[in-house]
Amino acid sequence: MNYQQLGNDIIQNIGGIDNIKQLTHCATRLRFEFYDMNKVNTKKVESLNGVISVVEKGGQYQVVIGNEVQSVFRAIQSQMKDVPSTSHEESDEEKGSIVNRIISVISTTFTPVIPALIGGGMIKAVLSILVLFNLVNEASSTYEIINFISDAPFYFMPVLLAYGASQKFKTSPIMAMTMACALLHPTWSGLVAAGSPLTFFGAPVVLVDYASSVIPIILSVWIMSYVEKFAEKYSPSIIKFFLKPLLVMFISVPIALIIVGPLGNLLNDLVQSGANYLNAHVSWLIPMLMGAFQPFLTLTGTAWAMTPIATSQISTLGYEIVNGPGMLASNIAQGGATLAVALKAKDENLKSLASSSGFTAVMGITEPCLYGVLLKLKRPFVASMIGGAAGGIYAGITGLVRYAFVSPGLTAIPAFIGKNPMNVVHAIVTIIISFVVGFVASWILGFKEDAPQEEVVATVSKDEIVAPCDGTVKPLSEVNDDVFSQEIMGKGIAIEPSTGNLYAPCDGTITVCFPTGHAIGLKSKNGTEILMHVGIDTVNLQGKYFSPQIQVNEEVKKGQLLLTFDLAKIKEEGYDTTTPIIITNSKNFSSLQFENDTAIQHGNKLISLA
Repeated sequence: MNYQQLGNDIIQNIGGIDNIKQLTHCATRLRFEFYDMNKVNTKKVESLNGVISVVEKGGQYQVVIGNEVQSVFRAIQSQMKDVPSTSHEESDEEKGSIVNRIISVISTTFTPVIPALIGGGMIKAVLSILVLFNLVNEASSTYEIINFISDAPFYFMPVLLAYGASQKFKTSPIMAMTMACALLHPTWSGLVAAGSPLTFFGAPVVLVDYASSVIPIILSVWIMSYVEKFAEKYSPSIIKFFLKPLLVMFISVPIALIIVGPLGNLLNDLVQSGANYLNAHVSWLIPMLMGAFQPFLTLTGTAWAMTPIATSQISTLGYEIVNGPGMLASNIAQGGATLAVALKAKDENLKSLASSSGFTAVMGITEPCLYGVLLKLKRPFVASMIGGAAGGIYAGITGLVRYAFVSPGLTAIPAFIGKNPMNVVHAIVTIIISFVVGFVASWILGFKEDAPQEEVVATVSKDEIVAPCDGTVKPLSEVNDDVFSQEIMGKGIAIEPSTGNLYAPCDGTITVCFPTGHAIGLKSKNGTEILMHVGIDTVNLQGKYFSPQIQVNEEVKKGQLLLTFDLAKIKEEGYDTTTPIIITNSKNFSSLQFENDTAIQHGNKLISLA
């Protein structure tokens, strides 16, 4: 798949780069916020090859891509450097409902933090395994070091969340993180531990330990964003450089300590108390509801609403009960229901999609199967809810807990290893119940699939592709980029260039010439589509050292100079200069033959197609 082209197509159908107010991504989907939704053509976006579905929920416009989302994200992000920094005032319509705005705040705030939480959680899971097999003693210094490394993202949660919140509220990330540091300062921690009454200019200060807290810092950054706007507006320009940060710190931090922080901490405690009450009296209820309705939470974008509760519980209790157990049951059940479709389906395309997405679901990532299979076929969707509920009931009755923040699935089993040795056993039983019930329910309920259509393969005349540059030939499998080495974009070969010139490999028309100059696409007169990508991740150079000699839609002749690039400078920057030459429509050919000569000159035969 041509990710850059998909990114360009998405940009074209969402109103252009200037319409993007915010862009983030999770494991499977792009998450947009726009200035003007009227410019977005959802039907066109949904119809793009590579887009699984579009969801407009939770205050965000979510484009479901699947496992390749990061490649598309980078393709779009590489063009966002040219977006002007002018501000746009939000209208009431843009802000949406209060629920959507809250969900949007949570998702935008937590998205940048997730990798750190997963890293800390997995280290904690590894530590549990080391202790379980007596490889590390809990009294040893090794245990202490690994333990504080795993706890760091959770202890300093306010600092991490301050960054995400600053992006949402459009305020200074550094000032927001500095305020979070003030809430975690050792002196403040000591005052809280001492318990003596405090005042600030006569106003009483509530003693609250903000380590691992969630809600207080989000509210504090929100207030700080208004303080910063005030300081920006009223600070005289001649002393603004000094006065603005003074006002922001001197006003925002005391407000956080005296008013906002204690209020947020109260909300934090109320939410946790409610969850603990339900767990103590009806332990099966939360996991059952999460197991059954997690797909709906994902569809509506409200799954993020549970994240603050889960992370807060892990931070304070060392485990959580509101999210992980039910999600484990739901994810596995969705995988089971989808794999039943894979076995029962007659259409080869559906069978292939269900097989890959079902496997991904049992590993912990469900969006591809949810949007690509379950939601479209409907009955398997119901079956996944039945399986999730069944597994959730068992998880709740047995008191299953999750010790680390990871996406629940087979790969996350270590996250259920903890002080209770039976917890991981209950997790495995939950997996078995959820999978079996989801699979059987999907098989029994069945589904209606469209009649398989005969595949139409484009007929392309034979072409001979010559080497576009001088250098050393290497197989595509040796390229240090999975997108190329796994032939995701198509079959091809690579050259390690020895000079900084790129020539046309055949007669044709330039179809793609990236603004960064690092990649050029060409379509031959016979219909062969060729992508030449100079270097790995060289898009990050943002055009530096690249000088295209052609333009899009320009007709070129074989051997014509297309691009010059400073090979030495690119290497000095630390980039791999291996240049993949990809036939992006290689599925249309019955055979491709590659030259195996180690050294090659531009103009020599490189690829034969038939």
